[in-house]
Amino acid sequence: MNDSPVLVVGLGNPGPKYVGTRHNIGFEVVEELVARNHANFSVHKRSNTETAQLPGMIVAKPRSFMNLSGTPIRSLCDFFKISPANVIVVHDELELDFGELKLRQGGGDHGHNGLKSTSKSLGTKDYWKLSVGIGRPPGRMDAASFVLKPFSKQEQDNVPIMAADGADLVENHLRGL
Repeated sequence: MNDSPVLVVGLGNPGPKYVGTRHNIGFEVVEELVARNHANFSVHKRSNTETAQLPGMIVAKPRSFMNLSGTPIRSLCDFFKISPANVIVVHDELELDFGELKLRQGGGDHGHNGLKSTSKSLGTKDYWKLSVGIGRPPGRMDAASFVLKPFSKQEQDNVPIMAADGADLVENHLRGL
């Protein structure tokens, strides 16, 4: 990575209807980063995102729906002159057990439409992905329905821990650069 800031983007869907859903765990992680730095999000109109500038990083939440996340991410990269190699996208992951985290650079999108949109808009898959495990849908439940459901009462107790673990992983990664 070079001297430009790192862009950390939490994926989710905007609006109160989606607060507390599995698909919005990316928002939870970036909100934790901002809170622990005693900062606030503000609207970045050019990119249709909410952003906060923290030491060494710009943290963002797209205000578009998940499947259209790539366009605002690309706008932020262009505005702040950030290369895809300096982007970390935080997203929910069905293929990981609930609460498991995995940071990787490049690789596939595992069927995640927010990552597909991001890869298309950035013109590469060579950016960082922080996958936050939400587990698999029970029985024959459709994956799209599962990710839009709120966490169960039992899971809700662990969401702040998952967000803190994700924020720790981002900060530790940045310290190692």
